[in-house]
Amino acid sequence: MSETLWDNPEQAREVMRKRSELEEEISRYEKSCREFEDLKTLIELAEEESDETALNEAAADLAKFSDRMQVYQLECFFSGEADQSSSYVEVHSGAGGTEAQDWAQMLLRMYARWAEAHKFGVEVLEEQEGEEAGIKSATIKITGTRVYGWLKSESGIHRLVRISPFDSNARRHTSFASVGVYPVIDETINIEINESDLRVDTYRSSGAGGQHINKTDSAVRITHLPTGIVVQCQSDRSQHRNRATAFEMLRARLYELELRKKEESKNQEEKNEIGWGHQIRSYVMQPYQMVKDLRTGFEKGDVSSVLDGDLDDFLRASISARIKSDE
Repeated sequence: MSETLWDNPEQAREVMRKRSELEEEISRYEKSCREFEDLKTLIELAEEESDETALNEAAADLAKFSDRMQVYQLECFFSGEADQSSSYVEVHSGAGGTEAQDWAQMLLRMYARWAEAHKFGVEVLEEQEGEEAGIKSATIKITGTRVYGWLKSESGIHRLVRISPFDSNARRHTSFASVGVYPVIDETINIEINESDLRVDTYRSSGAGGQHINKTDSAVRITHLPTGIVVQCQSDRSQHRNRATAFEMLRARLYELELRKKEESKNQEEKNEIGWGHQIRSYVMQPYQMVKDLRTGFEKGDVSSVLDGDLDDFLRASISARIKSDE
């Protein structure tokens, strides 16, 4: 390692971060090789001894190993600038009133359950409750390696069809909510923001946080006037800390906007009405059970498991489609 590395602290931190990522990848590869050899030996011994029970157990372990290797293979294609990063996930209710607000809360829970199943950290940064039920909007931060790489294709409009629990006549309703996914970026990425381009508002927190937090104007909303991007944070009792977090969220939004420009992305969900157009996935609960991704055509009949966070099959299909389109 160069003796002059720490002459530039920011560059040094970036080098150490990349080194840590590479060491983690090498360690995971070596661990996978050892696990494969152990499974191979176990199967050979079971066959030699005609041990049907041990052979079945080894076969089950091999199937699980194969599934993990498929995930590993996809992650090898995470070559985007921010694919290794943690991620912010924003959910906004759309057309449909109370029904849509309830749907937005269901989506928020879905992503939180997915994150928890993968042992990622989840932190609620902002939540605006609906008048009767659900949420108008919310932002969570999911912390872990490669979270953004997995979730970035989730940005778009999500459509729900079901018998409304809020309709006394038990009629079928269609509701919409938008999802936005943005990478968490560190100080090594320089995003220039002029203070004159910002409007900063404070207000009383409306989400969870206890009685004290609702007595003060601790929540912060920052509007970036040139782009119209709005970020909010109310996770802390300190207005200063909420402002700092909101500013980091704004940096992430602007960075993600530049990434999309570089990639010449065609998706502009946050600029469009949350309704019939620009949908990426439909969740139908009545008259039949089906979740279908409208980009890849992948579908699954178990709606309940998907809403409980079982998103991996859809994420894999989206990533595979993206890899094919880049070939």
